[in-house]
Amino acid sequence: MTAAPTRTRRRAWLPVALTMFAIGWGANQFVSLLVAYREASGLSVATVDALVGAYALGLIPALLVLGPISDRRGRTPVLRVAALVSLAATAVLMIGDLWALYAGRLLAGLASGAAFAAGSAWVEELSTSRWDPTAREGAGARRAAMSLTAGFCLGPVVAGLLAQWAPAPLVTAYLPHLVVVLAVLVPLWRAPETVDPARVSPAAGSPLARLRVRSAADPRFRRSVAPVAPWVFGSATVSIAVLPGLVTSTTAGWTVAFSALVAGSTLGTGFLVQPTARRIAAASPRRGVALGLAAVVLGLGIAAGAAATASPWLVAPAAVVLGTGYGFTLVSGLIQTQRIAAPGELAGLTAVYYALTYVGFAAPVLLALLAVLIPYWVLLLGAAALAALTLAVSVPREEPLSAR
Repeated sequence: MTAAPTRTRRRAWLPVALTMFAIGWGANQFVSLLVAYREASGLSVATVDALVGAYALGLIPALLVLGPISDRRGRTPVLRVAALVSLAATAVLMIGDLWALYAGRLLAGLASGAAFAAGSAWVEELSTSRWDPTAREGAGARRAAMSLTAGFCLGPVVAGLLAQWAPAPLVTAYLPHLVVVLAVLVPLWRAPETVDPARVSPAAGSPLARLRVRSAADPRFRRSVAPVAPWVFGSATVSIAVLPGLVTSTTAGWTVAFSALVAGSTLGTGFLVQPTARRIAAASPRRGVALGLAAVVLGLGIAAGAAATASPWLVAPAAVVLGTGYGFTLVSGLIQTQRIAAPGELAGLTAVYYALTYVGFAAPVLLALLAVLIPYWVLLLGAAALAALTLAVSVPREEPLSAR
């Protein structure tokens, strides 16, 4: 009669992971609708870029503030509020007016920032021997990363396909996310808390000083994690947001669906490689990072070929290889971050890590600005060279990490 409660305890991480999946879905569903908004609403490229920026404007402050707060006040209130805000964000986006798009993207960023650090830390804590004796080294990082990636992947695929062929596409595309979030709310409310605020030592100093994450100054984090982090979403974003736009002349009539398929290929590959990435990075973070950055270099090289020839047939392998780089760098970075984090700073340092990964979202904007002077294929080759330089600088200097 004790088997069922034991299984329930081992699966305590699942409602948290499903909530991260739902919030990741809401965060990324907008990406495959960019072309649809340009075609249906006449939004300029600059406006679309600003909408992407509105998401980051909400996400990064929420990450850096709410991550450390969840280390002291608990994971439960942060993730519950994040789920409700994600639901509200999609409801606002469905209004469709420009002000609503800005507000919805800002709310989606706030929800993501609240969820990603606190949720990743919560899944990690529920994947330790206290809760799940069967969990292996790095299981928490893999579970958190796969949950996010699955949401990132399915959100734009489902939204993009609905936007291509469903009636009232810019309303219908958002309906699945509402269903997904509503489905996870009850399990989330039952998930066990892992932080006891009464046992957390009070931090000295001002409120701002209490948000400081001292582990971010650790040389291992600065040398081996921070330089690689922007390539996590930098690689994925180039694949999803840049490459489909470079081959629109050869995808006329199905550009929205093509964008959705590229997003699915990129993030689907990132999802599938993460169990392998977890095994490799748990044994050797150096090897996990090296494989991830090598894939980024190769993927950007293929992307340069796609840009030079406007070939959708080259976009496909570029998306798969860049997705591999995304999956490996994300999991390897999370495992290293969780090992480096000092007691009481797991969500805080995870927040810093995610904030650095989101620097990569600036890549499409930077490439668009430089493309006025330099062809895209040259820029992508330059990005490949920069990724190779990151590999040369960060991997050999990695220091051994002891398990948490």
